[in-house]
Amino acid sequence: MKYILLTLKLLLYAYLAYLLYFLTVEYDPASGTSRPPFLLWVTDWMNLYIHEAGHLLFKLFGRWMYFLGGSLTQIFLPLALMLVIARQRNWYIGAAGFWMGENMVNVSVYIKDAPVRKLHLIGKGLIHDWNWLLSNNLEAAEPLGDAVFIAGVLLCAVSIIVGIIFAVRDYRWFEAHHPPNNFHIQPL
Repeated sequence: MKYILLTLKLLLYAYLAYLLYFLTVEYDPASGTSRPPFLLWVTDWMNLYIHEAGHLLFKLFGRWMYFLGGSLTQIFLPLALMLVIARQRNWYIGAAGFWMGENMVNVSVYIKDAPVRKLHLIGKGLIHDWNWLLSNNLEAAEPLGDAVFIAGVLLCAVSIIVGIIFAVRDYRWFEAHHPPNNFHIQPL
């Protein structure tokens, strides 16, 4: 059973490595032809709802924070999950870190879209958050988006490595504390 669990954990991180490859090479939500893997598609929809909830949470702090709050919530919610998991030192910290990095890549696309506004917003007549936030400095959208993208990709990569290290560590701990059953039938 312990071999199966380790194998499943390692398969999860192999799949996350594939998703990281997709994020760095093919991820383009602004294009109508982009077809992300199913898990990434589901995660992006979930992140959209988290983003929109962030606007509601930050509405109390003024218009600027209202517009920034969606992207902040997208990043801070997985960060909070990572901190809780880090205290427990569990192998799935890598998955939480990957989620945070994926959110950063997603936000970077939104930031870089500010000058051109090609992304489809959830409704007509809505204001593009990053176009409004960078309205006096739209030329900063590309370098800021690139920085957030690179940070997100690096976080995804480090998270995969950390997840694998923790999965192997947990397996070794289990092996050390649960030696194989050497059950022998004693002759009468």
